[in-house]
Amino acid sequence: MKIADLDLGERPLFLAPMENVTDASFRFICKEFGADMMYTEFISSDGLIRDAKSSLAKLEIFDYERPIGIQIYGHIPEAMVEAAKMAEEANPTLIDINFGCPVNKIANRGAGSGMMRYPDKMVEITRQVVQAVKLPVTVKTRLGWDENSKIIVDLAERLQDVGIAALTIHGRTRSQLYKGEADWRLIGEVKANKRIHIPIIGNGDISTPEDAANAFRNYGVDAIMIGRATYGHPWIFKEIKHYLSTGNPMPELTLEEKKDLALRHLQKSIEIKGDRKGVLEMRRHLSCYFKAIPHFKETRQRLVTENDPEELIKIIKNIG
Repeated sequence: MKIADLDLGERPLFLAPMENVTDASFRFICKEFGADMMYTEFISSDGLIRDAKSSLAKLEIFDYERPIGIQIYGHIPEAMVEAAKMAEEANPTLIDINFGCPVNKIANRGAGSGMMRYPDKMVEITRQVVQAVKLPVTVKTRLGWDENSKIIVDLAERLQDVGIAALTIHGRTRSQLYKGEADWRLIGEVKANKRIHIPIIGNGDISTPEDAANAFRNYGVDAIMIGRATYGHPWIFKEIKHYLSTGNPMPELTLEEKKDLALRHLQKSIEIKGDRKGVLEMRRHLSCYFKAIPHFKETRQRLVTENDPEELIKIIKNIG
């Protein structure tokens, strides 16, 4: 599979951009486990052009993460163009436009999947961004706004025609949020459309190696993007690749392997963000690595309240 000149091989696996999850330390871990393509957390176009500190910080990428895309969102064409130019200066592999985020504070003001109600504007913003930057531009979106407006088949053609290099489709409408089941039939219909010549990346409800194998086999997608299933389980990329190549499940990580993983993730977070912020932003990950351990409530509480890095390391080492 190729996005423009970027060759990602056969059946590549993508890490979905997730706010407050896919920061640089988590991307470091996912890359270790075989993620073929990753993205920054999504970045507000308004925040970038206002020089908001939190938005600018998300532009930082590292060579070991490549290939990597910077994802931007917004609903004002001029702001999106300016933000795309700023993102390009950070030298990512590509620029991705988020037309898929369903949360109220974004969608209700017309950004993210809120743009599904205004497909003409979505296409025009995409056209302007494509023309404004030299890097490949890709789009991530959903099936439509609700059950009665699943416009993705026609929309995919229109986005392709204004120059995007690949399209990621989450198999839900905006109204579904993350409820119900992802509808992969429509993703497959887009891929089967003879007018479509860009790669189609499927997203939604991929939580096991078998899910990934079925998506590739039954719907013909060029790649799969994995989001929530990576949370506390970044080795899913390795599991899927093992299953695709052998047909057999990979042995489960041992407790010692999970502890080593948690320590490496923590150390990378501290290295990038410093002691205080590095520890605070690891809390959302640490307990998830050990969620299957019985009688873990007391230790989990310590993991998410301890502020001292050395004490936190001791807690992790003593698990089990």
